Amino acid sequence: MTTTNATRTETDSLGSVEIPVDAYWGVHTARALENFAITKRPISVYPDLVNGLAAVKQAAARANVELGTLSAEKGDLIVRACQKVLDGEYHDQFCVGVIQGGAGTSTNMNANEVITNIALELAGREKGDYAYLSPIDHTNRSQSTNDVYPTSIKIALAFSLQTLLTELKALRASFTAKGSEFNHVLKVGRTQLQDAVPMTLGQEFHGFATTLGEDYDRLRETLPLLAEINLGATAIGTGITADPRYAGVVVRHLNEITDLGLSTAPDLVESTSDVGGFMSFSGTLKRSAVKLSKICNDLRLLSSGPQAGLGEINLPARQAGSSIMPGKVNPVIPEVVNQVAFSVVGADMTVTMAVEGGQLQLNAFEPVIAHSLLQSITWMAQACNTLRINCIDGITANEERLELMVGTSVGVVTALTPFIGYAAAAALAKTALLTGRNVADLVVEAGLMSREEVTKQIAPARLSGMEAITSAIPIISPTA
Repeated sequence: MTTTNATRTETDSLGSVEIPVDAYWGVHTARALENFAITKRPISVYPDLVNGLAAVKQAAARANVELGTLSAEKGDLIVRACQKVLDGEYHDQFCVGVIQGGAGTSTNMNANEVITNIALELAGREKGDYAYLSPIDHTNRSQSTNDVYPTSIKIALAFSLQTLLTELKALRASFTAKGSEFNHVLKVGRTQLQDAVPMTLGQEFHGFATTLGEDYDRLRETLPLLAEINLGATAIGTGITADPRYAGVVVRHLNEITDLGLSTAPDLVESTSDVGGFMSFSGTLKRSAVKLSKICNDLRLLSSGPQAGLGEINLPARQAGSSIMPGKVNPVIPEVVNQVAFSVVGADMTVTMAVEGGQLQLNAFEPVIAHSLLQSITWMAQACNTLRINCIDGITANEERLELMVGTSVGVVTALTPFIGYAAAAALAKTALLTGRNVADLVVEAGLMSREEVTKQIAPARLSGMEAITSAIPIISPTA
């Protein structure tokens, strides 16, 4: 991060610390780097969180200038510095660990220091010249970690959610396309892993697409949870140190910056202490992950084999599957998505316990909430991407094998029971199981239906329910 051994001295209430001269962070960040060397993952691993912090600081500077609590000159410097961060610059300077004590204070201080030192450079001054522009008195004016940090998290989640929704929509489109491609391919449906009645492979994939569409809708419904913010609450919700007009002004500026439709919570004391919205969001994310994992379980089952398993579909071969068994190829893409889902489920429990762990006017555990949610949503988006590109788009059907399984499946008899009766159908099913013969042939040989009638009733459209049976022939008595 630094390129020289030269330092500058910065001082806080605990004493002085030497800071690398080319670092944009300062003394508070330095102490956090010592105290929270735990995850080895800086907050910059979540660019949306860095951008959320910069957006809040920019909106605060604009609001303070408008209200006359910050000079236009200093406000302009802060606004310009924030814009550089929003444009993707200086993210590497946001270096405190994602898991930290202090309810996010170290993250807020890191942002204050970096933005201030960028602004100082823009003014032609040296880093650390806080007598001219202070991280606390100017960049953090009218703010507290306790309203800046949760607001920044919600902005980050809203930005990240847009990415996930885009990936979910694209993944759903891929499943829909496969549903159309496989619409003519009959297969045996299964319940409790046992043969059931026929359907088309297209119907199965269309069902996957519908599932993803439902999750897309449920995730979109969480946006209002992220839109209500407590910016202006300052320390505990009373707005101490901020102009009474500040909350209304700052949210207006923040909406101009983010275009997220944010609104100020009606009860800032409640909003500062209660983080239940994060738990609701996490639960919806978990639901989506679990359902996606179930789809991947099905893909692994349907592609199992290729010789001794179901072998109904072929997943694209992505890499060698074994260091000892030549030619083995594993379903690695569904497997990695499964593991992402397991992680999301675990993260949901972490969020639940962190939400419960808050006391009185503040929840001190928002850092682990932020990390859990941002990791989950990031991993989910990337999992959807790799599942679509490296798996779904390349799936093919083993049509000959499917046709053979349908032809010998006793499930086909179910479609014929309205015409030959249950008893006759049961007897034929038993014969088919014992002999492995084609069900249609057995029906015709028994004189129960003509070949033309059987062919009509076991056509893919009829077996799959896509075409209703409209002209049933009389049921034949089992004693006839």
